[in-house]
Amino acid sequence: MRELIRRISAATPPDRDRGVDALRALAILGVVLGHWLVTALVADSGTVRVVSPLHQLPQLTPASWLFQTLAVFFLVGGQMAAKSWAAARAGGGTYRRWLGARTVRLFRPVVAVLVVWGVVAGALLVAGAGLQTVHTLGKLALSPLWFLLVFAVLTAATPLVARLHPLWPLAVVLHIDLIRFGLGGPAWLGWTNVAAGWLVPYCLGAAWARGGLRGRATGWVLLLGGAATTAGLVLWAGYPAAMVGVPGAGISNLNPPTLAAVTFGLAQCGAALLLLGPLRRVLLRPAVWAAVALMNLSAMTLFLWHQTAMMAVTAVGLLTGGFLPGLHTLPDGAGWVLARLAWLPVFALALLVCWAAFRTYEHGRRGGTKVVREGRPAEARAVRSA
Repeated sequence: MRELIRRISAATPPDRDRGVDALRALAILGVVLGHWLVTALVADSGTVRVVSPLHQLPQLTPASWLFQTLAVFFLVGGQMAAKSWAAARAGGGTYRRWLGARTVRLFRPVVAVLVVWGVVAGALLVAGAGLQTVHTLGKLALSPLWFLLVFAVLTAATPLVARLHPLWPLAVVLHIDLIRFGLGGPAWLGWTNVAAGWLVPYCLGAAWARGGLRGRATGWVLLLGGAATTAGLVLWAGYPAAMVGVPGAGISNLNPPTLAAVTFGLAQCGAALLLLGPLRRVLLRPAVWAAVALMNLSAMTLFLWHQTAMMAVTAVGLLTGGFLPGLHTLPDGAGWVLARLAWLPVFALALLVCWAAFRTYEHGRRGGTKVVREGRPAEARAVRSA
C-alpha cells in the first residue's frame, strides 16, 4: 500500500490542482450517501416500493442541503472540460477526437449496468416478481443515467458555452419558473430547466477555467447570495425546502430543477471555492491524495452502481425471513434513521464488491493494479489524464 501511495504521488504532475479532484470526489460521495439516506425500499403486500424519509420525517430536510451536491460536480465538470478543450485546440486537436475521448470513458461503464439490469429484470419476471416491483427496482438502478445524459450534452456543447455568462441560463430558469408557477403555464415547460439549470454551474466552471472566480470574495458572494436567495424563495415564494425529489410532494426542486435548486447550487459552488485552499493543503499528504485520486478514477463506477449495491443488500436481507429495521421498514421515526445509519457500512461493502467486479469497464481491461511499463501501476499512470 505504501508503495502504491508513493507511486501515485510521484506520477501526479506538480501543476495538477488536487483541490479540484477533491471537490469532484466530495460531490460523488455526497450523491451516494444522499441516495442511501433518503431512499427507503419498503416491502409490503408482496411488492417493493420507494418511500422517501423526507416525506415521513420532514425534520430531516437539512440532510438534502448537505448531500445534494450535483452543482459542485457540474462546476468541476465545466472547469475541466473548458481547460481540456482549450488545450486540445492549442495542440491542433479536432473537436471530434476531443469529444470522443471524453465521452468514451463516461459511457463505457453504462453498458455493463444496462446488461446486468436487463438480465436481473428478466430473471425477476421469470421468478414471478410483480411488474410494479421490477419497474421500481429498475427505475431506481438506472436513475443515475439521466445525470450522465445531461452531463454529456453539456460536454458536447462546451465549445459553444465555454464563454457563456452564467446569468443567461439563470435568466432562462427564472422566466421558466415565472411562467410555470406565476402564470399557470404548462408543467412540461419546466423540463427546459434540466439543461438551463445545470448549465449555470457548468458555465461558472468554464469561467473558472478562463481565470475567473479568483479570490475568496467571489466564493463568499456566491455562498451568501445563493443561500439568501434560496431562503427567500422557500420562505416567501412557495418553493419546497428539500433540495431533492420527495415522492408525493406537489413540487420537486430537482425533477425538473427549479430556481431554488439553481440558487442553492450557486451557494454550493461558493462553498466549494472557499474550500479549495484547505483541501489543497490537506491533499499534500500522499495518503490522502492517493485516496482522492483512486476515487476519481472510479467515479463513474461508484456513481452508477451505488443504487444497485443498496438494493442488493436489501434483497439479501429478505432472505432472513423478516423485515429488517432501516432496510425494509417504513421510515417513520428516529429508530429508522439510526438503523439506516448502521446499514451504511454494509452498503459501502456491497459497493466495493460492485467496484471490484466492474471497475475495468471505466478504463478498459488494462485499468487494474498490475504494473505496466516504467514500473507505474495503471491507477497512478491514469492520474495524469483523470
